[in-house]
Amino acid sequence: MATVKLWSDEEAAAHPQVKAVFDDIRATRKSDFVNNFWRALANQPKLLERTWASVKQVMIEPGTLDPLTKELVYIAVSAANSCSYCVHSHTAAARAKGLTDAQYAEFLAIVGMAAETNNLANAMQIPVDREFTVE
Repeated sequence: MATVKLWSDEEAAAHPQVKAVFDDIRATRKSDFVNNFWRALANQPKLLERTWASVKQVMIEPGTLDPLTKELVYIAVSAANSCSYCVHSHTAAARAKGLTDAQYAEFLAIVGMAAETNNLANAMQIPVDREFTVE
């Protein structure tokens, strides 16, 4: 259960700043769906606006990484941060961008392996090899 109010479309329509962001989310994603993350952020319209602008810049605008890779990175970081909401949201987005079951299985194997070896290296406090540093 949320710890803040999730804004309805009617509530958003009554607040121009929130309505503008919700309208842009719908237009950008070519969908009528505005998810609960954005509905929760509507309680702080400036935060909603700033966060949506940042997400658009990083996740939607073309860059050197393809959209599916961006989603996979987002899932991995969300899993590391134990954010179930973002894992679910970005897994759905990755699937919409073409992620197959086989790719997802391999991806999860990589995430699991990285978590295991990260913990081993951290527990043993292994010094970084000089060859891995940038000078």
